[in-house]
Order: sequence, then C-alpha cells, then structure tokens
Amino acid sequence: MQNALLIGLSRQMTLERQMDVIANNVANANTNGFKADHSLFEEFLNTNAREDNFTGTDRRVSYVQDRGTFRDLVQGPMQPTNNPLDMAIDGNAYFAVQANGGERYTRDGKFSLSSTGQLVTADGNPVLGNAGPITFQPTDHDINIAPDGTVTVLEGTAKTDSIRGKIRMVSFDDPARLTKLGANLYATGSATPLADAKSSVRQGYIEKSNVNAVGEMSRMVEVMRSYAAVANLLQQQSDLHKSAIEKLADVPA
Repeated sequence: MQNALLIGLSRQMTLERQMDVIANNVANANTNGFKADHSLFEEFLNTNAREDNFTGTDRRVSYVQDRGTFRDLVQGPMQPTNNPLDMAIDGNAYFAVQANGGERYTRDGKFSLSSTGQLVTADGNPVLGNAGPITFQPTDHDINIAPDGTVTVLEGTAKTDSIRGKIRMVSFDDPARLTKLGANLYATGSATPLADAKSSVRQGYIEKSNVNAVGEMSRMVEVMRSYAAVANLLQQQSDLHKSAIEKLADVPA
C-alpha cells in the first residue's frame, strides 16, 4: 500500500478514537461529578517504511499514533439542591462507597436513604464512613453534615445531636491513574489512596460535570471536518493511481 494511504489511514484511526472520547464527554455533560477525558496523540516513525524524495536520500515515514487519553480533574460547578442528603466535595477528594465487592470511589454526591436506613448512592451502593456504612435510625431527623464530613442528627424528641458517623473522603497521590469502572465509579488502579484532611463537604450541593458542552461540540465538528478532508485526500490519491494505471495500459507494447 502507498505511504500516503497508510498515513491517511493512521490519521483516520486516531480521529475515530478522538470522536469516541468526545462523544462520551458529550453524553456525560449532565452526569454529576463526571470528569472529561481528552485524547493524546504523538508522531510515530515507521522503521520499515521509507520515502524516496528524489534527492538521493531516504527518509522514514511519519505516522499519527493514538497514545491514549488523559482526565481533566478540574472541579465541576456546584449546584445547590436544598436536599440535606446531597453532598459535594470542595477539593480533590472522593467519596468512598461499597460496590462491586470492594471499595470504590466517586465524586457523585447524589445520595438517598435505603429501606434499611443506609446512606446510598443513586445506584444503591452504601456510602462509607470512617467506621463503615452510614446508617440512620427511623426516628432521626434534622440531618446535618459538617464540612469535615461528620454526620449528626436529632433523634426522636432529643434536643442534643447524635453522631451517625463521618463521611470518608479519600484522595490519591496521582488521581489521573484511577481506573474508570462505569456508573460514575473509580477503582484505585495504580494510584495510592490517602486520608484527606484538606477537602471539605458541602451539604445540599451537587458537583456537576466539568464537561464544556459547547467546546466539545466544536471539537466534534472539527474532527468530522478533519476526517472528511483526509477521506477526500485519500480519494484523490486513489483516483491518481487509477488514472496512472489506465494510461500505462494504453501504452503500446
């Protein structure tokens, strides 16, 4: 296959991957606590392919390679909900939850109470405190969450606060190395979990997605145009080869 076709194909493959990443960002523009992903590309020199530039020298052909993605960890905007069970973390920490047979992490603080009184995520995963799941009694009311995550209530007709636990907030030495599991959950991956003392909880707020929907849509249009331009270039190369072969076929033997 001609080098030009290989180079165009490598570019189209990276554009397809970039489109997948952008589409996923757009789909999660309204997902609480979602962190956008962005594509990384680099030059790849093929050691086997060569280009004869008619000057007597031979140069290696340069392709485009999809290196991977990186996560935008910028905090999303805080939206007030006036729901005492909703929480947002102001800082770099994550909520710890019990899911998929182990401890997982999320920035989505849209919580509610299960039928057994446990504080759970939207998917029903128990929210963990420093001493296990946060559990309320049937007579608890006036729930209050302090900035340090301490959960207090008034129980029945009592006039003094009762403590129900302390929301466990976990930070990581390198949060970009967390593994996405889907359903807005992360696993530690190769990152090391650390006790967090700098972040704070904001009761009655939800952290929204940090996706810039307008920017992502603009990038989507740009990728589509780039893909179409490469496709047009490849078509021109194909037409050129076809024309050359037809003219050669007309040359008398």
